[in-house]
Amino acid sequence: MLQIAVIREKREEVIKALAKRNFDATAIVDSVIALDEKRRATQVELDNILAESNKLSKDIGAMMKAGEKAKAEILKEKTTQLREKGKELTESVNVTAEELILELYKLPNTPADIVPQGKDADDNINVFEEGEIPVLHEGALPHWDLIKKYDIIDFELGTKITAPGFPVYKGKGAKLQRALISYFLDKNTDAGYQEVQVPHLVNEASAYGTGQLPDKEGQMYHDAKDDLYLIPTAEVPVTNIYRDVILQENELPVTVTGYTPCFRREAGSWGAHVRGLNRLHQFDKVEIVRIEHPDNSHEALNGMVEHIKEIMRELKLPFRVLRLCGGDMGFASALTYDFEVFSTAQDRWLEISSVSNFETFQANRLKLRFKGKDGKTQLAHTLNGSSLALPRVLAGILENYQTPEGIVIPEVLRKYTGFDIIN
Repeated sequence: MLQIAVIREKREEVIKALAKRNFDATAIVDSVIALDEKRRATQVELDNILAESNKLSKDIGAMMKAGEKAKAEILKEKTTQLREKGKELTESVNVTAEELILELYKLPNTPADIVPQGKDADDNINVFEEGEIPVLHEGALPHWDLIKKYDIIDFELGTKITAPGFPVYKGKGAKLQRALISYFLDKNTDAGYQEVQVPHLVNEASAYGTGQLPDKEGQMYHDAKDDLYLIPTAEVPVTNIYRDVILQENELPVTVTGYTPCFRREAGSWGAHVRGLNRLHQFDKVEIVRIEHPDNSHEALNGMVEHIKEIMRELKLPFRVLRLCGGDMGFASALTYDFEVFSTAQDRWLEISSVSNFETFQANRLKLRFKGKDGKTQLAHTLNGSSLALPRVLAGILENYQTPEGIVIPEVLRKYTGFDIIN
């Protein structure tokens, strides 16, 4: 959530920055400023009434001690009127504050200066590319045919048990999935991230805290009876560990990693480009989350990008890194880099990770702060990244590592799988 003081003091800059997202914020920004002025003016009036009421109470006490009961009764009537007015003003402040929050929730984060202008994915900038695209043998197959050939993932069985988009991993497919999770977690913990296991459902406050609500309400599975949401990413419960927390500056950075299944309704088309593992309602992902001092967060983001590059190099998969344009960034992000793996059998790039700096946007919602060496409290910066989302990594391995004899397991995973080929 954008800070009210920033909106009030830098109105034009905020509107201009959000225009980079192709988002016309003028009406909402002006509504926020008007509601904030109304709330503050009403609060001042309320504070004055409370101060006057407190003064009269002291005067009444003095008059009663002096035996001036008649005068005291007159002042008592006045304090009753002030209390009634105070109740009205308190209600007005609360209503206005709620309206103000609802307006603030509509505003996405302002993009960082280096975010390029653009409407959609076609305007993203390729900032890095590495790895040779393998030349596959004649008759090579896309992963949705490979999984049937080797009987390692069963989409029909998942549909029978649940619905489309909920696959069942079998045999060596299940072991390869588990191997990837273990490998990703080990890489992250070796890099200094503390591993946590978190709930897979969150309450409304947690979903609002990281910006999933109200922006992505339609994409989340919701249990109406208990008012809980299935998580779309481990980012939500992991970051909310620090909701309403004030850290000490020497506790920064906080670095956490966690594995969870993720659940997304993923409304939209289901054509050939989203076959197989390309789009799922339930999938596994390993996440990294950082809480940083504002002075260090962009350097930390670069470090996260380098960390994921190292993972891709060890998997020996061709990949590229994109800096997302304003029109393609997530609602809460100030700067995002996407990783994509090249799917040789599909002859296209598949997104496998997003690494983002949210700056103070999430922290303002979460009330996540730190106390500096000067004793002053300020908002921290939050960051997160997939390291990695499994379905498309798995698709890339199956397609790029296929041979006429079977699917070769990347060398770095063999100590986790216990086998070196799927055949």
